[in-house]
Amino acid sequence: MPDLNAQVANPFAHRSGVGGVIIVVLVAVVAGWLYTQRPQPPAAVSTASRLSAVGSDTRTGFRSDAWFLPDDDLLGFVEIPAGPFLMGSDPARDPLLFGNERWTPLGGSGSVDLPLYYIGRYEVTVAQFRHFVEVTGFRVDAAALSGPADHPVVAVSWPDTLAYCRWLEEALTESPATPSRLRQIVDDGWRVSLPTEAEWEKAARGTGGRTFPWGAEPRQDRANYGGTGTIPVGRFSCPECQFGLFDASGNVWELTRSAYRPYPYDPGVDVDLDEDALWVMRGGSYSDPMRNVRAATRGGADPGARRPFIGFRVALTRSEP
Repeated sequence: MPDLNAQVANPFAHRSGVGGVIIVVLVAVVAGWLYTQRPQPPAAVSTASRLSAVGSDTRTGFRSDAWFLPDDDLLGFVEIPAGPFLMGSDPARDPLLFGNERWTPLGGSGSVDLPLYYIGRYEVTVAQFRHFVEVTGFRVDAAALSGPADHPVVAVSWPDTLAYCRWLEEALTESPATPSRLRQIVDDGWRVSLPTEAEWEKAARGTGGRTFPWGAEPRQDRANYGGTGTIPVGRFSCPECQFGLFDASGNVWELTRSAYRPYPYDPGVDVDLDEDALWVMRGGSYSDPMRNVRAATRGGADPGARRPFIGFRVALTRSEP
């Protein structure tokens, strides 16, 4: 087993002191996300109250013999077909947009054409991440392993998530537990990584530029926001979601592999680990107000930041991570 601590953590060692303040820097300076501008959140709702209001549990099982991934023929990966989608926000359609969602200074969204890829139906759970740590000895913040097993893992940095992706790719490639359909994909050269922000947004909101993954109006029976803590992944059903993802709004912010750049989005821009200080995160969290869990909202974090509201989901892509 390669030393993932050495491979992933060292490139960011010179930034080790920045992670404690980067969310504030992003919100106030880069993203234009000023807390004094956003609507006041409703009174916080306890996790217990939120769960009691949800109907039957529609999640699949999770396999303890397959890295605690979902029990289906792709272990939780969802195929997102090739083709264009509307990215960003148009003030004519969504008056709640933030300035960094505008495709041009005057507003509008843009069409982005993506090749076929796969993305996790669920956010990565504590059980999945704990198994990775136990197998590899990778060093993480203790808070990452302290939550309930079926909740999204939190308090992970950007390098932590890449280490998990590299380990999972190796496990899927080498293990007889990998289902045959998924093995064909990884054997064909597909890589496990974080999604780009474009991949995340298309999978979350569908192709037609929805405000929320399920449609135009906020719904607290579809997402965990305006509350007090994480809930089990997939606990809220979303039958209207075009690609069947769970928790694309709320629960935890999800890191992507895209450096924070102004729109228009350019998939051909190379990442510069020395210059790109911020990495895009999407989806909002359990404590955020409605405006922040819209599908086009853009946040971001320093690669060293570990927070109780930041997690991730994984993707399978032919692009380099």
